[in-house]
Amino acid sequence: MVSKEEILELLNSEDSQDIREGAFRAGEERIGEAVEPLVRHLQSGNLGVQEAADAALRHIGGAATVQALTPLLRSDDAPVRNLSMDILREIGAQDVETLAELLHDEDPDMRIFVSDILGETGNALVVAPLCRALLRDPEVNVRYQAAVSLGTIASPEAAGCLNKALEDEEWVQFAVIEALTKIREESSINALAKAMSRSTDLVASMIVDALGEMGNIKAVGLLLKRLEASPTALRNKIVKAVVKILGGKSLSLLSQGERENLREYALVALEDEDEEIQDAAVQGLAYVGGEDASAAILELATRLDPVSNQDRIEHMAQALAAIGNTNAMEDGLVNGEWKKGMTILEAYRLIGEPIHAKKLQDVFMDKDLDMQRAIAIVLRELANPESTEFFLNLLETHQDGTILKEAAEFLGPQMHEQSALPALFNLLDHPYDDVKDSVLEAIVSIDGPEVREHFKEKSVSEEPVDRLMATYVLGRLGHDEDLHDLQRALEDPVPEIRKVALESLDGRCFEIDRLLPLALPSLSDEDREVRLAVVEILGKCHEEAVLPHLEKALKDEDDWVRIRALEALGQRHSAQSISKIVPLLDSDNTLILLKVIEALGEIGGESAFRSLFTILDHENTEVQAAAEEALARLKAVRE
Repeated sequence: MVSKEEILELLNSEDSQDIREGAFRAGEERIGEAVEPLVRHLQSGNLGVQEAADAALRHIGGAATVQALTPLLRSDDAPVRNLSMDILREIGAQDVETLAELLHDEDPDMRIFVSDILGETGNALVVAPLCRALLRDPEVNVRYQAAVSLGTIASPEAAGCLNKALEDEEWVQFAVIEALTKIREESSINALAKAMSRSTDLVASMIVDALGEMGNIKAVGLLLKRLEASPTALRNKIVKAVVKILGGKSLSLLSQGERENLREYALVALEDEDEEIQDAAVQGLAYVGGEDASAAILELATRLDPVSNQDRIEHMAQALAAIGNTNAMEDGLVNGEWKKGMTILEAYRLIGEPIHAKKLQDVFMDKDLDMQRAIAIVLRELANPESTEFFLNLLETHQDGTILKEAAEFLGPQMHEQSALPALFNLLDHPYDDVKDSVLEAIVSIDGPEVREHFKEKSVSEEPVDRLMATYVLGRLGHDEDLHDLQRALEDPVPEIRKVALESLDGRCFEIDRLLPLALPSLSDEDREVRLAVVEILGKCHEEAVLPHLEKALKDEDDWVRIRALEALGQRHSAQSISKIVPLLDSDNTLILLKVIEALGEIGGESAFRSLFTILDHENTEVQAAAEEALARLKAVRE
């Protein structure tokens, strides 16, 4: 261990490497006697020495370090001066008295530097001396820095002197307002409002922003009183502040006169260049607006680029929905350009009242394809039964896939409209698969004798696609009377049909005696996808009767069939299956080995433990790691 004397000797060396070593040791041991040479080295022209001294002084800290560094604040060497200030910002709280005394220094630069440093101490004891500097120092830059530092400390005790300093010149007022915003003291509300009447437009604007940021509801009345007497730019900021303080719904708490006044000026604020003011005006008008507010919001939305302003336009649509249906919306829907129409459509969607469906239906044919698609989506969401005829007509006459899918969704899952079946049946030959999928879902949701009869006929069609759809629908409907058709589909020459027929049996574990005779022959199917489907269906059944068949699947020629069987057996924790699983430890497929280990680890027991132990020295490190982890879990369970 290096002694204190040796460390000081290193610091007094002429060799930079020794000095850096000494600085490191002095900081580590927090040696107070090292402060003086370290401060000297802080002024070194050698960057490495300077950095070492800096780090050591921060570690040592204490009043002695603060006192040794303060003379460097007078240095003509700016880097040295700035470095000493930076260290004092970190350790200045350890000797506030020495620093506060410097607020009386004759050099205004020293007073500025110290005001800055005191603000970083976070010590409430510096509030009083900084307040004195704020209110009494003859140098404006000292007063400015004192205000900044009081804001950094953000102590409520500083609110009183900051309130008084609002009478200072504009440069200081900027810092004072910023500080009061951080402190958020209620006593400052009146002081800020009072200062507005004697301030420049710029300062008044800052005060309004500050009141809005402080969020004290007490400021609302004071701000509203300022509306009439303020120039347009300031009025717009007041609108923003009031809305920010109250939010949306609380605006309804204002008196009728106040709401009307705010509404009038919010309409003007919509034309402000500041997007935040525009958005605040929109939010306010959502609760105090009316016909003219609806028209003005629509005009603003129309001027915006729908890609870069998507979120803003969405908020405008929400405001329109809050205002409710207006003549401006109805006229815009009929005569407006597509951007306006899209905003109105979103508003109607958000309003969500089926009564408005007729308006959308009436304009549908006059709109371009994009608008028609949007209208169809909104109409479907409004779910007005009176739109049934409209959607039936679309189903029979329209060519667009998106619109046909919306019509199918409305008439099927939403309305279960039997009269739509003929048109839906016709669309089963549509060239787009996504349309056919939607049509099939609609037909399944409608159900009924007509549906079953139609697909029973298709189940014996010579066309594979007809048989595939029939198998899917009859399987989804799940009527016991249709099991014969599904059994025939299980023997279909097309693998995909056999697979869909199997999937229709999913979830029938509750009638295992009927499920097994239907599903088991497919375990020998020539198509691996079909065999996979069988194993996955059986894997969901927890009855003992499925175990031998899952064990049989362990011998399948396809790796993935074996993997799914392993997963299913592992989940059952059946010790009797271990003897069927263990032979797969000889597999050269790493994934199968990992699945075997996983299954044995889940089943557990002495036999599984011994089997896992045999592969700890496997050549594959991934297999080794999996075996070790599984054994660790089993050991933990046993203990």
